[in-house]
Amino acid sequence: MNGQTPLAELLRPTNLDNYIGQDHLIGKNAILRKAIESGNIPSMILWGPPGVGKTTLAFIISQQLNRPFYTLSAVSSGVKDVRNVISRAKNDFGGAILFIDEIHRFSKSQQDSLLGAVEKGIVTLIGATTENPSFEVISPLLSRCQVYILKSLDKDQLLHLLSVAKSHLEKEKNIKIEIKENEALLKISGGDARKLFNALELFVNSEFNSKKVIINNKKTLEIIQENLAIYDKAGEMHYDIISAFIKSLRGSDPNAAVYWLARMVEAGEDPKFIARRMLILASEDIGNANPNAMLLANTCFDAINKIGWPEGRIILSQTAIYLASSPKSNASYMAIKNSEKTVKQTGNLSVPLPLRNAPTKLMKDIGYGKEYKYAHDYSGNFTELEFMPDEIKGQKFYEPGNNPRENDIRKRLKFWWKNKYRY
Repeated sequence: MNGQTPLAELLRPTNLDNYIGQDHLIGKNAILRKAIESGNIPSMILWGPPGVGKTTLAFIISQQLNRPFYTLSAVSSGVKDVRNVISRAKNDFGGAILFIDEIHRFSKSQQDSLLGAVEKGIVTLIGATTENPSFEVISPLLSRCQVYILKSLDKDQLLHLLSVAKSHLEKEKNIKIEIKENEALLKISGGDARKLFNALELFVNSEFNSKKVIINNKKTLEIIQENLAIYDKAGEMHYDIISAFIKSLRGSDPNAAVYWLARMVEAGEDPKFIARRMLILASEDIGNANPNAMLLANTCFDAINKIGWPEGRIILSQTAIYLASSPKSNASYMAIKNSEKTVKQTGNLSVPLPLRNAPTKLMKDIGYGKEYKYAHDYSGNFTELEFMPDEIKGQKFYEPGNNPRENDIRKRLKFWWKNKYRY
């Protein structure tokens, strides 16, 4: 790309009306848009996957509010840099905005150095993170920030961006671009606008002698593979490798899992990041097929903090092999997804009277808690009672997986509930 400004930077929107995606936050009458338009924004953490517009949104906020804008990268900045910015911000009237990219990489002491300035309003903090801030941002700082969750861009949004980028390149390079197939470009992007722009720009630049560039899936994949180091210049392969690692664990391949683990170890990946992802997988993809998986994954997370490096990599390896070799079930994950879907569809259904708390005489008199059966008063510590709202009686959310442990759970539930839940 010969030192030129990347396409993603050239096409970065400068106002909310040109910003694509995140309608739940900045669409008409959405919560963050109203805060921006009022001119009174809180300190905030923007949490979402790469390439969805966290940095862009922070810049637009500063432009719209016409405030001084300071930016730091947690990868390359230390406590001294934070203090320098705060010192300069004290001289700004109207409250400067301090944007910190990858704030999850800031140490506790670095985050501590922000607290006073945020509390006193010297700076309004906007932190961007791809990691759950409740794990990575210290509680005192997190409690002073509003967390906004950004979502991956959907297909229509990506196609719109692709069209904008195509028009820009045609005009800039005086060429004609025909996109015969876009599936490979969309798949490579993974909902990440920056990756989409990088892939398109790389394809067009590889055809530098052509006045007409024809884009298809086969050639797109070939060009990206040949130029992976250029394409991944921002270090985005980090996300692809953790994805390959998790998918190898889920797919029960311990050999592939330890290979991708070694790739992360050699690249200097944060061991806590790896351990945390394994802990999530232990519940999401193994669950009650082997409840010990989550216990081991949790122990792994604790152990690497006690043991340190390089021995900690052995603990990561042991855990990865155990998880990959374990029977799999996503039944618990699907159960909460299914129940959340029903809650959104049915709203706040009434709690059946027998299940209600009855702390006062009036509540008891009107039926709260009446006819409740205390399970331990019955043989086998079970007696049939309706625990669901009337509107969704008999609806099944948990479907046990086909593995020895959950087959036992299925038998037990069928014994208790007979045909009610069709186990």
